[in-house]
Amino acid sequence: MGKKTKIAIAIAAASAAAWAGSKAISKPQQREGKPALQFDRPIVLAHRGGADLAPEHTMPAFEKAAQLGVDGFEVDIRLTKDEEIIVFHDATIDRTTDGYGLVAEMTLEEINAFNHGYQFEDLDGITTYRDQKVDVVTLRQLLETYSNMLINIEIKDAPDTYEGSLMPSKLWRLIEELGVEDRVIVASFYGEQVDRFNLYAQNRVALGAGESDVRKAFTSFSSQFGHLYHPKVDVFQIPIKSGVVALDSPKFIQFLNNLNIPVHYWTINDLVTMNKLIRNGAKGIITDRPDIAMVLLQKYQ
Repeated sequence: MGKKTKIAIAIAAASAAAWAGSKAISKPQQREGKPALQFDRPIVLAHRGGADLAPEHTMPAFEKAAQLGVDGFEVDIRLTKDEEIIVFHDATIDRTTDGYGLVAEMTLEEINAFNHGYQFEDLDGITTYRDQKVDVVTLRQLLETYSNMLINIEIKDAPDTYEGSLMPSKLWRLIEELGVEDRVIVASFYGEQVDRFNLYAQNRVALGAGESDVRKAFTSFSSQFGHLYHPKVDVFQIPIKSGVVALDSPKFIQFLNNLNIPVHYWTINDLVTMNKLIRNGAKGIITDRPDIAMVLLQKYQ
């Protein structure tokens, strides 16, 4: 036996011993199920209220999606200059309104001076709401209006901004005041924001995975050390692919489901893909087309 062969065998033996040792001391730990996620079928969340059917993050969108029978909404939040939490995606109002400027530099009243349906085009390319005055929606307004809906809240303000530094505590205070801990999910691209929020919430609210959580989970899944992964979030809301990495395999979904972590996919707008994901084990679809998704949901009800 050659020297290289002996070294290879030694390395393989050491790796096997390390794996066996880690299996002995670390067991997979299921995440405790949160009330907000207790569904016995796949769910539909209208992305920004259903952004292909009405102006995103506005009452016309939420009303239309609610009439279709969705389970809830996926929304983004930002903090205004006067520290109001509004349901809004971009850092500026330029893309969706007839005005321009940074959300963080405008008061709620100033933001509401513009038409939040101005830039919207319907499925036929018609600017349906251009001649109407559509207001911005505050998170308080949304939570109070739809008191029986699941609201998935994504913090958009970065943790290193003034607004971002305030948001976790202000969001928790609003959730606690309204008593909606059991029907909201709090998520962010920035895992740090979710961690900050949970310092106040203390696991009383369902938490969504940030980018770093997804990376850790997939790395664990694709290695032989999946048993070392101990989740600190309650739900994964992810795209089908991240770069060249496919995140929609049945095995990856099952890996998370075994840890009591449901997987929701965004932003899925066609029936074929929706059906494939559900068949693969997905527990939720986040979509701009809740009208299409509800056709599929009826199959599973």
